[in-house]
Amino acid sequence: MAYKNPKELLTAATALPVAIEAKLPAGAPKISTTLLDITEKMPALPDFPVELPDLPAVPELPALPGPPGAELRRLITEVEVRPAPTPPAPPVVAGERKRGTL
Repeated sequence: MAYKNPKELLTAATALPVAIEAKLPAGAPKISTTLLDITEKMPALPDFPVELPDLPAVPELPALPGPPGAELRRLITEVEVRPAPTPPAPPVVAGERKRGTL
């Protein structure tokens, strides 16, 4: 179906977010519903001067690595976290004032 009106195009463009949301765990934010709500609240828009071709089909999305909600930190391996060394404090000479003090 070719698109003649911007609202029709925006409504059809929610197909990709819907496909992504289907792969997310329950409770994840739904962008597609927000896009549809915004499209419904838009005032009537004039048609495009030419018909736009169909949007490309939604690609097949890969499954999430593991069950939804699983900890993804386990995918990172062989990483060692060490604290950074603290640089030595400059020596204070007796009778010398610190900068910025009176």
